[in-house]
Amino acid sequence: MEAIARLNDVPTSTRKMRLVADLIRGKRVGHALSVLRYTPNHGAIKLEKLLLSAVANWQAKNPDEKLEDADLYVKTIMVDGGRMLKRLRPAPQGRAHRIRKRSNHVTLIVDSVGGGVTADVVESTENVN
Repeated sequence: MEAIARLNDVPTSTRKMRLVADLIRGKRVGHALSVLRYTPNHGAIKLEKLLLSAVANWQAKNPDEKLEDADLYVKTIMVDGGRMLKRLRPAPQGRAHRIRKRSNHVTLIVDSVGGGVTADVVESTENVN
């Protein structure tokens, strides 16, 4: 059974967050947490909290199953663009340049390996460093 966690309006650009999200897509939860802990990007801190929230959501949905026996992995992670704050910065000769402060929305889905996963996904997660 899968569990979903969402994070809205993260004040980081979508492009920067996708770089971090690509590091953990398809990985097991323990490995993904260790990758996020030692990634220097600012988005890694937010994604680590989101992953822990998804695991807690999975535990709430499955109170009779043990977390160690479930063997969870990151099934899906999507980073979509959020709202954009538009600001003006003074420029030379009385002009103004527009500054776009971007944000994003992240959706993370975790699932247990026994929950209908093909052999290709399991093999690809095991063969990664």
